[in-house]
This record gives sequence, structure tokens and C-alpha cells, in this order.
Amino acid sequence: MNTTIEPEILEKAKFWLDGNYDEDTKKSIRQMMDNDPQELIESFYRDLEFGTGGLRGIMGVGSNRMNKYTVGAATQGFSNYLKANFPDVDQIQVAIAYDSRNNSPYFAQITADVFSANGIKVYLFEGLRPTPELSFAIRHFGCQGGIVITASHNPKEYNGYKAYWDDGGQLISPHDKLVIEEVNKIESVDAIRFDGNTDLIESIGEEIDRIYLDRIKELSLSPEVIKRQKGFKIVFTPIHGTGVDLVPQILKEFGFEAVYGVDEQDVSDGNFPTVISPNPEEPAALEMAIQKAKSIQADLVMATDPDADRVGIAVRNGDDFILLNGNQAASLMIYYILTKWKENKKLTGQEYIVKTIVTSELLVDIAKKNNVEYFDVLTGFKYIADIIKNLEGKKTFIGGGEESYGYLVGDFVRDKDAVISCAMIAETAAWAHDKGLGMLELLKQIYVEFGFYKEKLISVVRKGKSGAEEIQQMMTDFRANPPQSLGGSDMMQIKDYQSSICTDLKTGQQTTIDLPKSNVLQFFTVDGSKISVRPSGTEPKIKFYFGLKGHLAQVEDYDHVNEELDQKINNIVKELGL
Repeated sequence: MNTTIEPEILEKAKFWLDGNYDEDTKKSIRQMMDNDPQELIESFYRDLEFGTGGLRGIMGVGSNRMNKYTVGAATQGFSNYLKANFPDVDQIQVAIAYDSRNNSPYFAQITADVFSANGIKVYLFEGLRPTPELSFAIRHFGCQGGIVITASHNPKEYNGYKAYWDDGGQLISPHDKLVIEEVNKIESVDAIRFDGNTDLIESIGEEIDRIYLDRIKELSLSPEVIKRQKGFKIVFTPIHGTGVDLVPQILKEFGFEAVYGVDEQDVSDGNFPTVISPNPEEPAALEMAIQKAKSIQADLVMATDPDADRVGIAVRNGDDFILLNGNQAASLMIYYILTKWKENKKLTGQEYIVKTIVTSELLVDIAKKNNVEYFDVLTGFKYIADIIKNLEGKKTFIGGGEESYGYLVGDFVRDKDAVISCAMIAETAAWAHDKGLGMLELLKQIYVEFGFYKEKLISVVRKGKSGAEEIQQMMTDFRANPPQSLGGSDMMQIKDYQSSICTDLKTGQQTTIDLPKSNVLQFFTVDGSKISVRPSGTEPKIKFYFGLKGHLAQVEDYDHVNEELDQKINNIVKELGL
């Protein structure tokens, strides 16, 4: 491994040594200089930047780490930007929430102190709360911005800082880039105002919980079904995170009386002691909940990530359980909701759903069948929030989501919401159960009606500076030498969201993609396969999304068609050299 320290990195480290940083910080820098040059490189080779989820990094000392000073600088820059953008607002306001991660309360207090020192009113949650409730609070209080301290599902050494705008959605362009510009203007730690004004910091908590939960209860579409299915058994785990209180509470308020927890994981702990990773996308994170479900013969398992904006589910398959991916869960929920809206004669022609470009096309088919408009957006829930904002008062947002286990129903929150999602997924499962169907059986029926959509995600992890360079080179190579065929089918179309160009490979015609530029490539084959490639904005990995479509004539053919599609995906993976 290269441990030669580039002059720019050494200069930045020395700048911290000479600056007004605390002695513990300086001691750590000297330790790295003398004994751990590689760690010095990783800590200072860049500044943390806003990605699809905001600021996120490993906790520690340095410009590329989450610490008092990077959090303080981000908050000072955001404060300056808010004051510049809202000159006519007498009292600029922000809301702040935090999750169960190590140092989250500490970072939240620093954030509150810096905002208040800049004359900004702060609504600070008294204890850990789900990220979506922060989005709700911004709109409830009429704030101009907000922050949640979380690194979502990242490993325990990470923390993060999500910034929100006045609509309750995460920062999007140009605000995200302009906030970073403001942060970069802060050339000295002395420019950060750390001395908080306690008169401008107000503690909030249970009263907002109550208002938020009441709004969620209004989303229920089948209260009579839940009355009949009130004994439907559900196992829920927050995986040591913020869903521990509100998710079981909303399930019970919806009418579910048989909600069971996983005692060991109901403990909020930033070390996530019972799992390798607190990521509900990973099967291992749901193992304890599934064992509990088997022991009590439950029908549904749900698990939320540490900040409770994403949810993973497992459903009964005979005597066992099977995990559903984010595309399948989103499809089941949207199918149920649109079916009920249609039955209840709520569809007027002005409703719509939103999904991300890497999410299953099955959602499009379901929307079309119900004459509901749909929108495709870039990866990142902030883009879904932007659509909702732009269409507010004109059309009605029913729901939407992304394949990475994040969904939203209703428009009073402007971020993915696992509290809402758990309630609506449970209601979907109860509705299916009321018809004599399990969730897997309902999904198979949907595949018979719309086609068998098979999706798979493969993430290639490349850590650190060298990893980031390798990921960039992979994208460069795919652009220079795109595959000519995949899975035995010729390439039909390539979409490059970085250049905003869609190329028809049969005609050579190029058209413009009407979305913000993003480092994403999509390959479409003649037989309807869609393969998407994008570096993660929040983690050191490059993601490959595989989406295939097959024909399912009858439910009994499910296993055979599923195996065929699996094999086809495996063949494409080999062709790509993954």
C-alpha cells in the first residue's frame, strides 16, 4: 500500500496543528504523522462532501472524518447560506434530530449550538427520533431548514449529517453545492461560532410524535380488514435504532394487536451488538427477527435501519420465511394502495406515483393499469421530494419509493419513511391474508398479471482514496467500451446521465435526458433487460442493478421461471466480469 504522504495532505494536517483546534485533536494528528501515515492520508486527502445523503464519513480526526470541526463547519456554512437565502424572514428556524449512533447526541448538540450562535432558532428533539419525523417537523414548524445526525445503515464507525430545506426534503442542486461553497469559504476554525445561545434552542418531543402519528393513521385504507385481522402476527425489530418506539405504536394504533419485538435488538445501541451491519437489505440483519417469527408462528417480519427511514421485510413461505427485496415490497404496497384507491373511487386522474430510475419497471405497469401517472427520478429520495414540491396543489402524490428499501405514502413527509411504510406494509399483508393469501402468493399473482420482474443488486466495495479512483476508472471504461450484448440479447439503448444523452444503438439517434446530470449508466437490451451502474454517493462502492422481465403464465410456474431469470442474471454478471 502506498504510504507516501502528498504535500497537499501534509499541508492540510499541519494547518490543523497550527489552528485553534483542541489538544486531543492535535495529539491524534501527531500520532498519525509519526506512526500511521496511511491513516493520515485517509483522514486528510479530501474534505467530506454532500452526496445523495448529505455528509457522511468515519468518525475521527481530520477533514475527511466526522468530528466537531467538520460538523461545525458544515453547520456554519449552512447557517450563512440560510441567512443569505431568507433575508426577509424575521426569525430563521431549523429542526434537528439524531439517531442511536455513537456520538449522535454530541454532534446534534454541536449543530444546535452553531445554529443558535448564528441567531437561528433551533427545535432540537429531546431524544433519538426517526429521520422522517425530522422532515415532518420542518414542515410543521415552518422551518427554513433542518439537520438529522445519522449514517443510516453504514457500519458502526460511521456517522453523518443530512441537511434539509424548507420543504422538508433533503438538499438538492443548486442548494447542496452552494452550501458546500459556503463551507469551503470558512478558511479557519475561528470562523465557526461554537458558543450556543440556549435561549434559541427549544426541546421538542412527544407532542410532535402525537401529531405525526395522527397523520399516519389517516393513511389507513382498510380499517375494517384490520379489525378482522387484528390477531395477524407481526415481528418487528428496529435493529438497535430509532424505530423502537414509534413503529410498534403506529402498528397498534392501526389496530394490530399481535406485534412482537426482538428484546435483544430493542436496545438502542450505536455499536449494533447483535448484527454485523444494521442494514435491512442484508439477510443477516433479520435473522433474529425471523427466528422469533418462526417460534411464534408469525406471518410478517419487518426491520428498520438505525434512523428508521428504510424497512426490510420477510414473509411466510410455508413453514419458512423468505426475504423480499425493495422492488418487491414497493410493488406489493403500491399495488395494494392503487387497488384500494380505485375501489374507494378516490382516483380522479390527477394522482401520481414516483420511483427512481434503478427501481423496478413493475411499478410503472401497475400505475398504467390504474391510469395513474408516474415519474422517474434519479437515485436519492430528495428527487422524489422535489417532484412532490413542484406538483403541490396541482396533483396528488399517492406514494413511491426506491429499490433500496425506502418508501413513502402521502405527502406530509418529504423523505422515505419506515414508520409509514411499516404501517402500510402491515396493512397490505393483512389485506392479502383477509383474501386467503400470503404476501408471497399475492406477489406471484401480480407477476402473472404484469410479468415476472426479477431484480438483483451487486455492490463492489472499494475503500479509501485508491478505491475511489478505481471506481471512477470502472465508469470511464464502461463509457469508452460499453457491452454490445448482455444475456444473449443485443444492446438496444444506452442512457448516460452524466452527459444527459440517450443513444439508440439501432438508429444511432441521440436524445436528451431531461433529468439532472448524474454519474449513472444504463444499458437496455432488446429483450427488455435493464442494467444500471452507479457509484454510491454515500458509501465506498459501485452498484450494479440488474432488472429482467420474464413471462409467468400461472403461479405454479413460479419456481421454474424464477430459476431461469436467476441463471440469466448470473450469466450477465459473468459477462461484466463482476
